[in-house]
Order: sequence, then C-alpha cells, then structure tokens
Amino acid sequence: MLLTAALAASLYVGGVAAHGGVIAYSIDGKYYDGWKPYNSASGQTSIQRPWATFDPILDATSSTLACNNDGLPGPLQLTASPVAAGSKVTGYWNTWPHDTGPVITYLSQCPSSGCTSVNAQTAKWFKIQEAGLLGGTVEKGNWAAGAMIANNNSWTTTIPSTVPSGHYLIRFETIALHSMPAQFYPECAQIEITGGGSLAPSADQLVTFPGGYKASDPGVTIDIYGQAAKTQTTYVIPGPRLYGSSGGSSPPTPTTTTAPPLNTTTATTAVPTSTPGTVKQYGQCGGQGYSGATVCTAPYVCTELNSFYAQCL
Repeated sequence: MLLTAALAASLYVGGVAAHGGVIAYSIDGKYYDGWKPYNSASGQTSIQRPWATFDPILDATSSTLACNNDGLPGPLQLTASPVAAGSKVTGYWNTWPHDTGPVITYLSQCPSSGCTSVNAQTAKWFKIQEAGLLGGTVEKGNWAAGAMIANNNSWTTTIPSTVPSGHYLIRFETIALHSMPAQFYPECAQIEITGGGSLAPSADQLVTFPGGYKASDPGVTIDIYGQAAKTQTTYVIPGPRLYGSSGGSSPPTPTTTTAPPLNTTTATTAVPTSTPGTVKQYGQCGGQGYSGATVCTAPYVCTELNSFYAQCL
C-alpha cells in the first residue's frame, strides 16, 4: 500500500524527524489521520489520543506509558466508525529508524457510553497481538520492528472475532532495544467494535499502564550488543500473556507470536497435520525464519498471511 499524500506530508511534522510514533490509521480500509504532536492542540480532531513528542519514554513505569500522554482525551476527541470484529487495523509510523525490538497491540474496553471519559492510566489492557524476534540471534536477527519498517512503516493487527462488542481503546506500541534503557513508543486511538464474540479477557491477561511492565523485565533489560546476544535466539516479550491463550499467569514464552501482513491480499493454506496440535488460537504457526511449533490445536487451521507470518485461525 503506497503512502497517501496526506500521510507522506505528516511524516516530518514541525520539521522533526528523530524517533516517532503512530501518525495515522487504516481501520477496515478507512483512513484516519492521527494527532499532530508538534502542532497546536487548538482545533485538532482525531480518533487518536493526544501526544506531545516523538521522543521515547525511557521508564517502564512512567505515568505516560499508557498512551504517551497524561491519559486524557483531546478536547475534540473522535471515535472511529464502528468496525466489525475480525477486521484489520493498520497503524502507520513516521519514517522509523529502529529495526530492533518488538511490536505489540493492546485493547482496553470502555463503558457503553464510549471511551472519551476514560483515563488511559486507569484502563485495563489486554494484548491481542505481539511479535519480537522473528528469526536469527538477538544481535543480528530479524525483529518485528524491522518487519514494520519493511512494510512501509506500518503494522497490521486483526481484531479477534471473539472480542465482545463495545467501545475500545487500541494501543500500538514499539519497544526499541538499540539503547539501554529500552525506549517505549505507545500511541492509542478510540474505536468501536461490532459483531463481536463473548470471550472476555481473563484476570491475568489484564494490566494497567503503568504497571504492565517492570524495569527488570527480561524483555526490557536485554542487551542486544552483549556476548550472550551473539548466540541467543529467544526474546521474552514484555507484558501479560496473549488474549485467547490458555494457562496460568506465567510470562509469555520467549518466542515471537505474530508478525504483520505485508500486503492487503492474503492467501489461506492449511498446514497438513500428522501430530496433535500444540499452537493455540491466534498463535504463530509458520513464517520465514520461524522455528516453533506448526500444528494448531483443533479446530484451528494454520493460515498463511504472508511470507513472514502464519497464524492459527
């Protein structure tokens, strides 16, 4: 998908090119401009929550970690048009310089009246997609952030069909690992999901920000230039276990679970099964550089979305 003129023009808002964040969205094919962080807030309208700077958050417990702001909506806050569960949501970044680190997507359900009254710092978030080290070693391997850059600085997530209908905040986040401490880049937008299911997130799948990460988390303290990184081929993605997964409140397995579609046309293939499946619904089951389990638990089928990623659907 080519960048629109409006999106391209917004890549260097206020002449600032360092670092960045999510600057636009495509929700079920409908385009939405994001907040302009270096412009005056006066008169700005967006589905995205306000944020002020492209600079990173350097503290895993920062009060701004929820949505890169004070948690409050804009004075003229909008909500995206209703979108069906199972639809795709794409976040677009400005020109992104950091190709090492995970990309994570969260949802937080709001009251039936909508999300505009919700302070993001007190919201309960659950993780619907995550991707970290896609293949190779920590030092020189392929990371989700690199796949995002290769995909026109964009990341696409699918709203799970099992998510209950309602108003939600959606939170895209990248964690850049090229420096220590790690750099956090979260942004949020307001959406409404229709035609959803009945699977609410479990208590151990819900977190608040701050609170969802610790400064001592392995996925935060990892040194991608250290001696261990030369041979290490796993990475523990921070945060709670993935929505829809089973098990207790144990940390995520140190492997990548998802990666973004690289185009708008997807092909579906069933991976032959000769042994009992082990990959749960929404888990990764294939893709370039992937070396984990490839057989889904019944009744799910390993569905190829692109050369980098196949998922149990």
